[in-house]
Order: sequence, then structure tokens, then C-alpha cells
Amino acid sequence: MGRVVVGVAVTVAVATCALAAVVVGRRGRSRRKWKKVANVVRELEEGCDTRVGRLRQVVDAMAVEMHAGLASEGGSKLKMLLTFVDNLPNGTERGTYYALHLGGTNFRVLRVQLNGQPSSDFEHEVERQPIPQHVMTSTSEDLFDFIASSLKEFIAKEGDGSNISQDRRELGFTFSFPVKQMSVSSGILIKWTKGFSIVDMVGRDVAACLQEALTRKGLDMRVAALVNDTVGTLAVGHYHDPDTVAAIIIGTGTNACYWERVDAIIKCQGLLMTSGRMVVNMEWGNFWSSHLPRTSYDIDLDAESPNPNDQGFEKMISGMYLGDIVRRVILKMSLESDMFGPISPKLSMPFIMRTPLMSAMHEDNSPDLREVARILNDIFEIPDIPLKARKFVVKVCDVVTRRAARLAAAGIVGILKKIGRDGSGGITGGRSRSDMKMRRTVVAIEGGLYSKYALFREYLREALNEILGEDIAKHVILKVTEDGSGIGAALLAASYSS
Repeated sequence: MGRVVVGVAVTVAVATCALAAVVVGRRGRSRRKWKKVANVVRELEEGCDTRVGRLRQVVDAMAVEMHAGLASEGGSKLKMLLTFVDNLPNGTERGTYYALHLGGTNFRVLRVQLNGQPSSDFEHEVERQPIPQHVMTSTSEDLFDFIASSLKEFIAKEGDGSNISQDRRELGFTFSFPVKQMSVSSGILIKWTKGFSIVDMVGRDVAACLQEALTRKGLDMRVAALVNDTVGTLAVGHYHDPDTVAAIIIGTGTNACYWERVDAIIKCQGLLMTSGRMVVNMEWGNFWSSHLPRTSYDIDLDAESPNPNDQGFEKMISGMYLGDIVRRVILKMSLESDMFGPISPKLSMPFIMRTPLMSAMHEDNSPDLREVARILNDIFEIPDIPLKARKFVVKVCDVVTRRAARLAAAGIVGILKKIGRDGSGGITGGRSRSDMKMRRTVVAIEGGLYSKYALFREYLREALNEILGEDIAKHVILKVTEDGSGIGAALLAASYSS
């Protein structure tokens, strides 16, 4: 009997040890699984490092590239395009002005009423209209006749339907395709994008083509300004606040423009501008520097994009790409461990994770991060994600967004440095930055990534304060601006009205 008891006891002990070994083994594997995921996030953080020292290197690189781009064509990754805009609206404009925005498969027509005082409430009307598919690949005459006919119908609806040929009207034309600007109201189409393919238009003056169509339709209307949407944003900013010196678009894409002294634009020496200044369109999405913190995810995204080795800055800071960087990191985490369960094929689909969804996960304040779980399930079809895994996803969103916002801030300070508005210009002898008389400096910002993403705004402002120092940064005001491509074009038509 004693032997039986001993035998049972030994069996139980062995079973207990075996069970304990299984439990310990599972815990060990679980720890290793989470450690692998934590390592992916840690490596991402290290690769996205934007400490203030590095940001100041980016600032200097931006300013250097700006100088090079102003010195000669092709001298820099920054195109530094001349806009010939030397007269920005200031709020004293009066009258009714029009804008036409052709930016894709739709176009917009606007009418803006100005009363001689800057007002946040513009009296304006807008009409949107799709462009038929066949017109997008037809002839220049077909395209602009269609637009001119729509513009004529829009004008015919004015007020009491009075005679549409009563007075000459002034129009600002925002044309969101690559153009070589020839004057404030003319520019040569370089190439079509966004599904357009009208061969006879390439190499022609787009404003002249529109003007001819307006004449054919019996409209007494002059194309007063051919406008880039970023320049339109600067026009709106300057209309409301004359201290506005630059404009930034941070949305799906990104760009910047600013007020520059004509004598600093070496590549256009001899050009006489009324005000001695000109708006320069930087096309800053193409900025590049070895100081930019680039990761393997950025390299892969660039290689697989339709435009490799192009728009490097844009691919790190704009809404088009941030969500896809996050997707790539989540895929890497899934490959490293089974924390997300079986690997979803949707994780390998480029651009399935849009940046607004990324920002919703990033700003999920619920205790169980239920919005994160919902989005991962809806987009990637990954159900039942552990809370710990959701926290890692939020961290990834934070790292990617913080890097983008801080690099955008460095770009802005680069512009301010170039024009002597960063608090360092003119310091001689023993004078310190705090002794400088810093002028109030306004930067107009348009785009949903900035206006609708609170954490992005916070990180950008935080970086601005770190780079400039609180004493200087308090003089730099960032103002959200809307509809540079529409209202901005109408305001520039007012500035250049005959």
C-alpha cells in the first residue's frame, strides 16, 4: 500500500513539474514575442530621432538649398520657382472677383465680394462641377470651352440675372498641374497628371488657352492671375494679416512659398518688380538632406512609389504617406510575432491605411483603445487584438507623426532663417539673441493634416519652440488659412485687376 501511495505521489509530482515547465515555456515564448515587437518599435524610435540638434541641421540644410535654388536653375533639389507675384492683397481691395480652380477631375468656380476691409466672413459663392472623362483626353479647345461655358452659366445666375457682358470681370486661375510661370498671368504647361492627357496643350500657355475660350463664349473676362494653390494660401494669409511672410500646405501633399527680396534671387537678375519683392514657390516636397532621419520603411516606401528618389521630404511629412509608413511597421511587427494572429493579406496592400484613420488611432483616449481595435479590424481584418498590441500600434502612430510634425517645423524655421526672421540675423559683437528686436512673423498654414490633427499641431509648435527658443518663438504666429486655391486666386485677381 505504501508503495502505491509513493508511486502516485511521484506521478503527481512529475505531472506538476511537467505542467509547470509548459507554463514557464509559454511565458518565456510570450515574453520573447513581446520583446521582438518592442524591439521593432524601439528601432523605429531610434530611426525617427528628431532631437533638437538634428532639427537645427535640417534648418541649416533647408536654408542652404534655398540659396542654391535662387542662384541658378537646377542648382538645388528645391526648384524655387518664380511666381512673378509682387503685389499681395492687403484688405483694401473692393469689388467682385472670380476664381477658377482646375485641380483634378472636378473644377470649382467662385465669386468673391470684397468691401475694402479684411473680413473673416467673405461674401462668396462656389459651384463645383465634374469634368467629363472624354474631355480630359480630348483637345485643349474642348476642355477650355467646357470650362468657359460653365463659367458663363455661373455668371448668368448672378443677382437678378442681369446682362453677363455688363462689365469686364477679373479672374484668378488656379491650375494645379506642373507649369513654368512666365508672368503673373501666364505659364507654360510642362506635363499633365491626375488622369489628364491632352497632348496639344503641353508646351502652351494655359492662361492664354482659357482667355481664348472666354472670348469665344462672349465673356468679357480677363485672366488676371495664374496661381499656384500655395501662393493662393499666402494671398489669403496676407489679406487678413500683413505680417504674413510665408505659407505652408500640409495636407495630402505639402509645399511652401514665401516673400523674398528680388535682389536675393540671383537667377533673375535684371528683373524689375514694382515692390522689390516676389513670392517664390519652393516646391519643398522635393527637399532632401542627409540629416533627415530616414528608416528602412521610408526607403521601401520610396522604392515602391511611382516616383522613386523624388519628393523625399513630402514622403516623410505629408498625409499621403504617414498612414502607409504605419502600415509597414505593423506588417513588420506581425512578421516578427503572432501578436496579431495569422498575417492578414491586407497588411501588404499599399495605402490601405489612410492618414485620417491613423490619426484616429493615435488620438484614441478610451481605456481599452476600442477605436484602435475597430480600425485594425475594419481595415486589416485583424480581430481580437490584445490591449498590449493596441498600445504598440498607438506608439507607432505617435513616433511617425511626431517625426513628421517636427521636420515640418524645421522646414518652417529654415524659411525664417533664410529671410532673417529666426532671431539670428544681424547679430554682431557681444549681442545675444535676447537683445534682438524680433518682428512679429506670421506663417499661414493650410491642409487637413495640420488643421484637423491636434497632436500633429502640438508637436510642430513644440519643435518650433525648441529650435528657436521661447523668446524668439513667441513672435512666430502660425495661422490656419482656408481655400487658397479658391479665395486666394480671387484675391490675387483683385490685386492685379486692371
